[in-house]
Amino acid sequence: MRLALGLTALTLLCLGAARADEAPDAKPKYEPREHYTKYEYRIPVRDGKKLYTAVYVPKDASRRYPLLMVRTPYSCGPYGVDRDGVGHVAPNEDFLKAGYIFVCQDVRGRFMSEGRFIEMTPHRPLKKTPADVDESSDTHDTVQWLIDHVPGNNGRVGIWGISYPGFYTSASIIDSHPAIKAASPQAPVTDLFMGDDSFHGGAFMLAANFGFYTFFKPQQTPVLPPKEWPQFDYGTADSYDFFLQFTNLDAIAARLARDGKPNHYFDDQLGHDRYDEFWKSRAITPHLKNIHAAVLTVGGWFDAEDLAGPLATYRAIGRQSPATDNRLVMGPWVHGGWLGSPGRQLGRVQFQQPTSEQFQKEVLLPFFEQQLRDAPDPKLPKVAKATVFETGTNVWRRYDAWPPREAHARTLYFAPGGRLSFDAPEAAGPAFDAWTSDPAKPVPFVGYATLGVPQEYMVSDQRFASTRPDVLTYRSDVLEEDVTLAGPIVARLFASTSGTDADWVVKLIDVYPADLEEEGAPPRKRRPRTEDVEAPEPALGGYQQLVRADPLRGRFRKSFEVPEAMVPGQVEELKVRLQDVNHSFRRGHRIMVQVQSSWFPLIDRNPQSFVPLRSARAEDFQAATQKLYRWKGQASGLDVLVVEPARR
Repeated sequence: MRLALGLTALTLLCLGAARADEAPDAKPKYEPREHYTKYEYRIPVRDGKKLYTAVYVPKDASRRYPLLMVRTPYSCGPYGVDRDGVGHVAPNEDFLKAGYIFVCQDVRGRFMSEGRFIEMTPHRPLKKTPADVDESSDTHDTVQWLIDHVPGNNGRVGIWGISYPGFYTSASIIDSHPAIKAASPQAPVTDLFMGDDSFHGGAFMLAANFGFYTFFKPQQTPVLPPKEWPQFDYGTADSYDFFLQFTNLDAIAARLARDGKPNHYFDDQLGHDRYDEFWKSRAITPHLKNIHAAVLTVGGWFDAEDLAGPLATYRAIGRQSPATDNRLVMGPWVHGGWLGSPGRQLGRVQFQQPTSEQFQKEVLLPFFEQQLRDAPDPKLPKVAKATVFETGTNVWRRYDAWPPREAHARTLYFAPGGRLSFDAPEAAGPAFDAWTSDPAKPVPFVGYATLGVPQEYMVSDQRFASTRPDVLTYRSDVLEEDVTLAGPIVARLFASTSGTDADWVVKLIDVYPADLEEEGAPPRKRRPRTEDVEAPEPALGGYQQLVRADPLRGRFRKSFEVPEAMVPGQVEELKVRLQDVNHSFRRGHRIMVQVQSSWFPLIDRNPQSFVPLRSARAEDFQAATQKLYRWKGQASGLDVLVVEPARR
């Protein structure tokens, strides 16, 4: 949901895939408007509100078609029956040619729909009166109206969406209308506090949320989108310098306000800085029950915003609705990249194949065709329970479960001399590594100047951090065979601080051989400055590719609901939960882990004293000494799942 400067979100409003330029001798370009007629409706729901809905119906009336719907807070424009937008509502051209009745709906309280918009609408399990509405009821009423009033439908409905529309997809299938036969929540916003857009490990995702809320604001509906979305003036080309000038989060919120009017959505993030009822009521995972539709959840391994959502959604459905046809796809993509880019590379990291096209043709279209047609084509490929891309080796893996059943637990331990090893430490006495963390000089999250959160940061070269004295670095020996990790990662740290609070950021890194030769990949096409930062292109020899990273804010080490000060000098066991990976560290590479106490401005600065973060004073920000223990009685390391090559 929170996208770099909010600009990628505007691309995903339409949820359309990038179309490649056609060669001069290609067939005539497919023109969707020649095959579809647009209708606009204000569909009444049970509390009397009317929701704007655009419907694109095939002109060929010789057969009946399934409905494929997306519900969005980002506008179903262009508005007007004479303004065509079907090419943006369909996932790709193959869907247009296959023939569907495409539906796009503005959710209540956004753009041309009536009602009051609530971020991450809380689900209401008990609906006693017509006033008890949520996304499930709005979808139920909409689906029934469409089946009753749109000619030519076959009585089957599919629903899908990316990011925030992914949340609406998940919410729409709870106690779902029986006509909804297939759903694909893609990069779904799922639990904003627990690892999604707003907070990771209790730390506020500052840069991404600030960028998103520069344009996503409350609306008085109905309202048309502006002709041009206003750009926020940072006054600098480096968000590190921009955010460092503010004393606290309250000051940052004041800078975001316009004409003295705060953005209440952003203020909600700051006002609920622990896992309270505000966040719990908005978490959709506890309610993913009684789902009648087949579900294909989609995510990207390098999604900077909603990596947690797809994995949490897939697991919650499997646990709470075991009879549901529940499938997962994880590819080497950024947020929405499976429909917005070829998926061949990210920054300097190559995937060596058109992963997005493969997904669209071999997974996405077959899934909906098999679920929504009365007689689906028997030659369509079967969709596996778990279709996951293994980075490093750059191959698709198909498993009957995720994590794969053949993966087994191992631990990577921190060892003396900055070594990383699968062998447990044997030292009998206390041993530790220490560093000084200074909030006035936080560790940046990328090694170059940027505004917002560049998508490339998820694989960015970490050599800039390895040389900093406030970053601990542990390296394995050169690998003699591939080591493949598949599943969640938990960093188990035995640590202490001289302060009363601290952030513990753990990064898993793939170190390329120093003598690696360039592969002669064509240069990347430079993107407009407003689309995303143009990251530097360092040599691949010795490249330190970020594979996975996440923080834990020390005050939440025991509970995300009740923060508690750390005791200066007291050693405690901390668990930093990193999201899943499916990555193979190749023979000749090294595995690296970095541990640090700031990651700015990706997350907000921790003053390292137990004070209210949003109103912390300048004098509350204090340097602290952090210690990480690595001996037999306190063996810090990473708990991982390893798939041996012979067992794959």
